[in-house]
Amino acid sequence: MTSLPHHLVQALDRFNTAHPWDHSAHYHRWILRQLPRRFGSALDVGSGTGDLARLLATRADEVRGVDSDPAITARARVLTAKSTAASFTVADALTDLPAGPHDVITCVATLHHLPFTEALDTFRGHLAPGGTLVVVGLFRPRTATDHLLGAAAVLPNAAIGWLKNRGRATAPPASMTARTRPADMAFPDIAAQAHTLLPGARLRRRLFWRYTLTWRRP
Repeated sequence: MTSLPHHLVQALDRFNTAHPWDHSAHYHRWILRQLPRRFGSALDVGSGTGDLARLLATRADEVRGVDSDPAITARARVLTAKSTAASFTVADALTDLPAGPHDVITCVATLHHLPFTEALDTFRGHLAPGGTLVVVGLFRPRTATDHLLGAAAVLPNAAIGWLKNRGRATAPPASMTARTRPADMAFPDIAAQAHTLLPGARLRRRLFWRYTLTWRRP
């Protein structure tokens, strides 16, 4: 991932394991900045423990969170006050999404678990005209730019982990207990396929081994 010496990479891995923090949640506030101040229906695909869905509920009339993991969906329900306009359902992201159409669809650290083009096509079909799709995803580093950006994130990653955990070793937050898998698509392939399916989509590599995609349906 970087050109750092192997022993230093191992030391950083041990440090990061002891001081974990949620890289995807780092982009939740950025997601809100891409959305209108108020909207009707929102759908969060791969909602996990519901952190983003609860944030969306501060802007939306209704938020539906869907996740394929029953245990983490149950955890989301426990963490969500009954007065919050967010609900959570165990569902398949390709076949069982709430019909909508939805004014906002979000998908964070989930798209690489799914068939890419099929998932984007499904999201497009559930998005209302004028609605906004926002994805924060993972990609497989391949280019020099990818590796340089990954190297640039190493020290900030450790610093943020130290600050968020106040210098103490701690267990991962609940949001990091979902099933994980490495990304298998490189960013240029993601961008090429996304632009074909979603003309006008904006994609950008980000720090902390993520990319973002935003698209407004005509």
